[in-house]
Amino acid sequence: MWKFLQNTRLLVARYLVSAVKRIRIRHSRFQMDRRISRMRNSVESVILSDACISKSFLCHLYAINDALKKLFAKCRDGKIRVLKISIENEELTPASSLKPINKWQDDYDKMIKPLIVENQPAYILYRLDTKSPDSGYDWLFISWSPDTAPVRQKMLYASTKATLKQEFGTASIKEELHGTVPEDITLDGYHKHKRNDTAPVPLTTAEEELAELKKTTATTDYSVETRHQTLSGVAFPVTDEAKQAITELGKGIHEYIQLKIELEEEKIHLVTACDVSLDKLPTKVPSDAARYHLYNFKHTHEGDYTESIVFIYSMPGYNCSIKERMLYSSCKAPLLDLIQSLGVTIIKKLEIAAGQELTEEFFQEELHPKISLHQPKFAKPKGPPNRGAKRITKVQELASSGQEN
Repeated sequence: MWKFLQNTRLLVARYLVSAVKRIRIRHSRFQMDRRISRMRNSVESVILSDACISKSFLCHLYAINDALKKLFAKCRDGKIRVLKISIENEELTPASSLKPINKWQDDYDKMIKPLIVENQPAYILYRLDTKSPDSGYDWLFISWSPDTAPVRQKMLYASTKATLKQEFGTASIKEELHGTVPEDITLDGYHKHKRNDTAPVPLTTAEEELAELKKTTATTDYSVETRHQTLSGVAFPVTDEAKQAITELGKGIHEYIQLKIELEEEKIHLVTACDVSLDKLPTKVPSDAARYHLYNFKHTHEGDYTESIVFIYSMPGYNCSIKERMLYSSCKAPLLDLIQSLGVTIIKKLEIAAGQELTEEFFQEELHPKISLHQPKFAKPKGPPNRGAKRITKVQELASSGQEN
């Protein structure tokens, strides 16, 4: 068969060379280029049809000999662990077979490695220890086709693979393994092949973004609470240390705590928790960064001693970046909700630009604004000056004339 194909290609090549010579002699360069182009297309179609014919012939040409059929019967009975199959004299024939000794994992490398021959493709059927109720033992089909093997050999083995699987029984072959280097068909290579099969398929950047969007959309809770949180601000997580300090301030253990947002982590951390007097409080407020403060203002009002927990949001103007100003402003409302959920009652919420504003007068005025008891009545504005003599209206004239009558 191969000699016939080679002779056909040789005849086509000779015909092409002679035709080109005739064209060069009889025609101009333009006509010659057109005729050579048409000739090339016709030759390519002949070669393609030749390849299709050869492939169809190869799929049915190589049959399984009787010795291999007998071994297939033993394989179904479980008497053979590994079977190597080669193509010899245009037949699929057994090259080597071994019986099982230990578990399939223990026998694998000991039996497979000696069967590998460099530059020589082969098929290897390896029996696993698992069974299927319909087809018996499960088998691993190994296709060994090294890169250094001749192209003709690789083509032969690739074209007869389907025939061999069909004769052996496709239901018995549970897994397939293809190897071009010896490491591909070792036990480690088999496990790597299994991991790659179960791994998720690689995605492009656009596909990853679309998958993440679908995942986020599927797990989003569109409840009333979610809408409220979205509208009121951003709820960054608060560290356990900060929550504990807030709880302790509510119990009176601390007088003052300071919180900050870690912009990179997007978390609210505790800066300090301590006791501080009112005159030292302005020194705790940084002049170059925004902060949240909770201060227990202890004071006397109208003769009564009072403790009022005040929430202070300090933002030193344009000394902070736009991102920092936006995050502190957005996180304030959710943080206040968290503080109140921890049992701390906030009497007053304040917003300052500098620590110097925190004085006793400032706190007193914010907590206890002065109420004016005397509320003056509305004073009628004076009329315009020099408005002239008083006029007599028509109604007044009619009234006076009626009195005269």
